Amino acid sequence: MAALEDDDVLDEEHLNAVIQFPADVQEAIDQVLPSNEPLDKPDFNAVDYINTLFPTEQSLSNIDDVVSRIRHKIRSLDDDIRTVVRGQTNVSEDGRHALEEAQKAIQQLFARIKDIKDKAEKSEEMVKEITRDIKQLDHAKRHLTSSITTLNHLHMLVGGVDTLQSLSRRRQYGEVANLLQGVLNVLEHFQKYMSIPQIRQLADNVKQIQVELGTQILADFEEAFQSKYGPTNQAQLAEACLVVNVLDPKVKRDLLNWFIQLQLKEYLELFGETQDVAWLDKIDRRYAWIKRTLVEFEEKFGRLFPAEWEVSERICVEFCEITRRELGKIMAKRAEEIEVKLLLFAIQRTMAFEQLLTKRFTGVTILGEAVLKSPPTSVAATPTNPFENYHPGNPFVEGAELESPQESVDPRPAAVKPAPSPFIGIISKCFEAHLNIYIASQDRNLAELVDRFVNDFRRTGIPRVESEEVSNVLPSCADLFVYYKKCMVQCSQLSTGLPMLEMTRCFQKYLKEYAVKLLLSNLPIKKSSENSSSNVSLLPLYKRMSSQGSGITSASGLIQSILKEGEVTKFTESDQRLVCGILCTAEYCLETTQQLEDKLKEKVDPALAPKIELGQEMDMFHSVISNCIQLLVQDLEGACEPPLTAMSKLQWQNVESVGDQSNYVTAVISHLKQNLPYIRDNLASSRKYFTQFCHKFANSFIPKFINSLYKCKPISTVGAEQLLLDTHSLKTVLLDLPSLGSQVPRKAPASYTKIVVKGMTKAEMILKVIMSPHDPPQGYVENYIKLLVDRDINEFQKVLEMKGLKRNEQSTLLDIFRTKIPSQGQHGGSSDHHHSGPTGFAAPLEALVDHESSRIRKLEKLIKKRL
Repeated sequence: MAALEDDDVLDEEHLNAVIQFPADVQEAIDQVLPSNEPLDKPDFNAVDYINTLFPTEQSLSNIDDVVSRIRHKIRSLDDDIRTVVRGQTNVSEDGRHALEEAQKAIQQLFARIKDIKDKAEKSEEMVKEITRDIKQLDHAKRHLTSSITTLNHLHMLVGGVDTLQSLSRRRQYGEVANLLQGVLNVLEHFQKYMSIPQIRQLADNVKQIQVELGTQILADFEEAFQSKYGPTNQAQLAEACLVVNVLDPKVKRDLLNWFIQLQLKEYLELFGETQDVAWLDKIDRRYAWIKRTLVEFEEKFGRLFPAEWEVSERICVEFCEITRRELGKIMAKRAEEIEVKLLLFAIQRTMAFEQLLTKRFTGVTILGEAVLKSPPTSVAATPTNPFENYHPGNPFVEGAELESPQESVDPRPAAVKPAPSPFIGIISKCFEAHLNIYIASQDRNLAELVDRFVNDFRRTGIPRVESEEVSNVLPSCADLFVYYKKCMVQCSQLSTGLPMLEMTRCFQKYLKEYAVKLLLSNLPIKKSSENSSSNVSLLPLYKRMSSQGSGITSASGLIQSILKEGEVTKFTESDQRLVCGILCTAEYCLETTQQLEDKLKEKVDPALAPKIELGQEMDMFHSVISNCIQLLVQDLEGACEPPLTAMSKLQWQNVESVGDQSNYVTAVISHLKQNLPYIRDNLASSRKYFTQFCHKFANSFIPKFINSLYKCKPISTVGAEQLLLDTHSLKTVLLDLPSLGSQVPRKAPASYTKIVVKGMTKAEMILKVIMSPHDPPQGYVENYIKLLVDRDINEFQKVLEMKGLKRNEQSTLLDIFRTKIPSQGQHGGSSDHHHSGPTGFAAPLEALVDHESSRIRKLEKLIKKRL
C-alpha cells in the first residue's frame, strides 16, 4: 500500500472525472481505432477496473507485477505520443518544401505556354501573308461569276422583252405564255437593281407588254365571238388563256365575267319579268335552258378554257344568282297569285336542280380553292338524342318508313356526315319569304285531318284488345305524328329559320285540338237513363275558352267542371275500354310529343332552338291521363258505394254470432274481380298507369270505407268481430288488387302495399277499440291512444258513438281523453302507457290488453278457417 502512495495514484474523485465525447465522435473513434481494452471504453470506471484486477485480498500479493505492467504501458504510450508529435513536425517541414517545388514548376510551365503562344502568333502572321493573294483571287472569282450571271440575265431580259413585243404583235400566244413566265422570273432577280434607270425602264416595258396583252386578248375574244358561227381560231384563243394565267388576275376575272354574261344574255331576254315563261308554273324551263346551255358549252368550247378555270361551274353559279334575284322580284310583285301547290311545285323543282348541281360540281368557285383543298371536317354520327336508334313505332326516329314522295332523307344515319354543299339553297332561299303560304296550307290540312279523325272515331271507336299484339291506342294519333314528321322534314328542307317556328306553332295548335276534340270530348263523363252512353261534348266549352283568349292549359279544370254538371253512374265495358284507350292514346301522344320537340330542335337553326317548347302540350296530355285514371277510380268507387251504404244501415248491435263475410263485402269483392282484370287488360301497354290507378283507388276507397264504419252505430262486441272479419277480407283482396284475376300473379308494389296496410290497419284498430270494454274509463282511453295514432277528439267521439255509450259515459271518457292528449304530447307518443300512473290503472290495462289479444287471435283463426 505504501508503494501505491509513492506512485501518486489518482484518488477516486479524479478517476471518475473522465473525458466524455459526444456519441458520434465516440463512434468515429471506435471505427478508426477499434479496441477491446477496458481502459479505452467511454464508460471506464477506475474503481471497477481495480476491483477486476484484485477481486480478493489474496490477489493483492501480485500488486507489484500489476503496477509494473501499468507503468510499462504508460511509458510505451508516452513514447508513442512523443513519436507522433515529432512526426507531425517533420510533416509540416516536408509540406512546405513540396509547396515551394510546385510553385517553381508552375512558373516554368507558364513560361513555356507563353513561348508557344508567341510562336503561334508568328505562324498565323506568316499564313496570312501566304494566303493574302489567294483570298483576293477567290473574291474576284465570286464577283466575276455574279457579274457574268447578272449580264446573262440582263441579256435574257432585253432579248425577252424584244421577243415578247414581236410575238405579241404576231399573236403567237403559245410562245408568249412560256416566254412571259420566264421573263417575269428573270425580272425578279433585278428587284434590288431597280434604282438603275435602264433596269427600271425594262421593268416598265414588261408591265406595258402585260397590259397590252390583256387588252389584246380581250379584244380577240370579243371579235371571235361576234360571229354567229362562233370562233374559228379556238386553238389560238386556248393559247391566249394560258397567257391570261400569267397576267394580272384582274384580266382573268374580266375575261370570265364578259364570257359568262355573254352566255347568259339569252337567258335574261327569254326569262325577263314581262315574259310568260318567267312565272313559277314554268320554272322547269329555266333549268332546262341552263342544262341545254351547259351541254352546248361543253361541246363547243370545252377545250377552249383551262380545266382549272371551272368555267361551267362559274356559268352555273351566275345563273343561280340571277335566277334567285329574278324569282324574288317577280314573286314580290305577284305575291297574291302564289298558291301553295304552285309554290311547292317551284320549290321541289328548284331543290331537285340544286341536288343535281351538288352531284355535278364541287363548289370550288364558291368556297375557294383553299377551303376545297382542306381536309373535310366530317363528324361521326354519334346519336345526340335517345331516339336516333331505329324503332318501328316512333315516327321521329331515323329509319321510320314514311310514304312521302317529297321527302329525301337518308333512311339511317351515315357513319360520316359530309359538309353541306354550297349549292343547297343557292336558289331556293328566295322562297323562304313566301313559306307562310305553305304554313297556312298545312294548317288547313291539319284541321281537315283532325276532323276526319273525329269522324272516324265516331264510326269505329276504340279498338278492342284481343291479344297482347293488339294495342288500344287510337290509330289516328300515329297518323297525326307521321304527318307531323312529313311536314317537319319538308319544312326543314325549305328553311330551318323562322318558318320552322311557325310550323311548330301550327303543331302546337293541333296537338291541343286533338287532345280536346278526340280525347276529352269522347270521355264518358255523363250518361242518361235512356241511353247507355251519351257523351257530353267539350267542344263548345273549348271554343268559348279559346275565344276568350284563355287557351287550353289544363285539361284537369275542364274535366272537373263537367264532372260537377251531372251524376256519374256505372261504366259499361265499352265505357271502360274507351277510357283506357284514351289514356293509352294520351300516353303515346305525351311520349311522342317529347320526341317531336327534340327533333324540331335538331332541325331548326341552333339560335332558334330555345324558342321551341312543347311543355304546355305535354302537360295537357298528362292531365288527360290523370283525369282518365280519376274517372276509372270514380267509376269503381261508385259501384262500391251501395254496398258500403248497406253496411252502414245494418243493425250491428243485434248480431249474435260471427259467420262468413257479409254480403256487402261479397258485393265489393265481386265488383272488383269483375272490373279489375278488364281494366288491367286494356291498360296492358300502360302498366305504370295501371299501378297508379291502383294507388289512387286505394287512397280513395279506404277512407270511404272508414267513414262508412263510423256510420255503423251502435255496434256490439260480436258485431265488431264480424266487421273485423269483413275488414280483413277486404284487406286481403286489396293487397292482391294489382294482380286480381291474373293468370300470372305478380307481387304488388311496396308503395301500394304500404298504403293498403296503413289504411286497413286503422280500420282494424278502430274495431279492436270498439270490442274492448270501456270500464275502467282510464284504461279504455289509454288503449285507444295506444292502438290509434289519430289523436283527434272528434274521431274518438265517433268511436264512442259506434260503441253505443250514453252521453254521461261519453262525457267522462272525453274528459279523460282531453287530459291525456297533452301528456301524450309532452312525453313523446305512447311510451308512457307501459308505466303505472297515479290513478293506478296500469294493471287493469295490461289485463285488458291480454284479454283483447286472446279474442283477436281467436278471431283471426276463425277468419283463416272461413277463407
